[in-house]
Amino acid sequence: MTQRPLVSDPAPRHGPSGDLPAPEVVAFIRYCHQQRGATWPELYDEMCGVAARREFNGWSHADLAARGLTFSLLEMPRLANWTRAVLAGMAEQRETDAHRGAATPRLAAQAVA
Repeated sequence: MTQRPLVSDPAPRHGPSGDLPAPEVVAFIRYCHQQRGATWPELYDEMCGVAARREFNGWSHADLAARGLTFSLLEMPRLANWTRAVLAGMAEQRETDAHRGAATPRLAAQAVA
C-alpha cells in the first residue's frame, strides 16, 4: 500500500522553478512594496487594498487570481514566500546598483587622468 501525502498542493506553479511568480505578479508585489515600503505581513494588507482599488494596471482580485496570485488563507504561505523572494531580489539589486555607482566615478576619473 502506498502512502499519500497528507497535504496536497493543487496550486499551479508559475515560475521557471516554481519558486517565483510570473513576471507580472513580481511587478505587482514590487509596486505594492513601493507604495507602502512595508514587509510581510503588512504588505499583504497593502496588496489586498491595491487589488480592491484596482490601482495596479486596473487589476482586481480576479485579474490577479488569473495570473496565479490569490489572497486565500490556503495560498498565504506561497504568497509570503513569493513576497520574501521578490523583496530579497530587490535588496540584492540595490546592493549591486550601489556597488556599480560607487565604482563609476573612479573609472570616469581614471579615464580623464
